[in-house]
Amino acid sequence: MPILLYGLDVCSLYKRNIQSLDVTVNRVLMKLFKTPNMDIINDCMDMFDIKLPSVQLLQRFDAFIAKWVYIGL
Repeated sequence: MPILLYGLDVCSLYKRNIQSLDVTVNRVLMKLFKTPNMDIINDCMDMFDIKLPSVQLLQRFDAFIAKWVYIGL
């Protein structure tokens, strides 16, 4: 996951690009767990604490902004 998200913190991405990253992660998990069922994939993501890139990018951006607000810039 870090390789997939490297450097995307500072890039502005279109919504379709972020959705494409989410689909990539979902497809990898489908192949890994050998199931096409998204309910099972979502359960596995919850159990293994795997977050979609869209969620991780939002969290990273919020942390970046919070850091700069804390500094006072």
